[in-house]
Amino acid sequence: MKVENLLEEYLDYLEIEKNRSPLTRENYERYLRRFIEEMGLNTEKDITAAKVRQFRMKLARQSNRKGQTLKKKTQNYYVIAIRNFLKYLVKHDYNVMSPDKIELGKIPMRQIRIIEYPDLERLLKAPTGMDIRSLRDKAILELFFSTGLRLSELCNLDRYLDFGRGEVTVRGKGEKLRVVFISDGARGAIKDYLDKRTDAEEWLFVSFSGGRAPKKGKKREKVLGKITPRAVQRLVDRYAKKAGIADRVTPHKLRHLFATDLLINGADIRAVQEMLGHSSIATTQIYTHLTNKQLKDVHKSFHGRRRQQPNNT
Repeated sequence: MKVENLLEEYLDYLEIEKNRSPLTRENYERYLRRFIEEMGLNTEKDITAAKVRQFRMKLARQSNRKGQTLKKKTQNYYVIAIRNFLKYLVKHDYNVMSPDKIELGKIPMRQIRIIEYPDLERLLKAPTGMDIRSLRDKAILELFFSTGLRLSELCNLDRYLDFGRGEVTVRGKGEKLRVVFISDGARGAIKDYLDKRTDAEEWLFVSFSGGRAPKKGKKREKVLGKITPRAVQRLVDRYAKKAGIADRVTPHKLRHLFATDLLINGADIRAVQEMLGHSSIATTQIYTHLTNKQLKDVHKSFHGRRRQQPNNT
């Protein structure tokens, strides 16, 4: 069968049966079309180990205008797409090579930089005004650290969820539902913010017209609809600078802080995996090198303190 027809069937399968997002479909289509076109594949029988190996060599030797080679992680995206396409074909009884014969390239462990706890405290206290914008921004920062939400998940929160219960259900990657827990500080910040809201928008966090909060005596700011991820990124960056934090702070760094704070304080890694919405424990394990350093510091500070120190005389 024509490989182009099989590709269309597979992409429809991803979107309809696997419930993948339009963006996921778009990415898989880009990876697989490049593989098909550059390797000159006509039917599924043309997908051979030699063709896959040849394509991977091209990816490994590819460089951009700055002379930089394609990152191993990006190369693996192509490999994952090819492997999953083959799994689909095997499942539908096409005589193709086994996807298990294709191994992912090894990549170095991801290193994560997080801000120190005193910096976090200053960041959370940075929004000081009682206007609607400041209250919204404080609620956003508190909620990020309280829940470990992804940026897109925070932007898509419904205003009419029962935040007073201390837990809400969110829809994450792959449309998977999970429960996140809200601290007292975050609940209080959300209540203060919503008490100021007079609009009927369904979204929890909204954008307002104009670049700054209105001065006294001027009309109320107009709500422009759901807040955008870009707007949230900008406000996190702005408050980080206001708090005097030298490192760049992003919403995803606040997610990192949420995870490492739990692990450092003794949380089980499987529980943290569930709270973050990771499909694989391997993704959650990127935080262990941070907690290991913390444990080392604890060991150095507290272990064996009652032992008599050697006499150097």
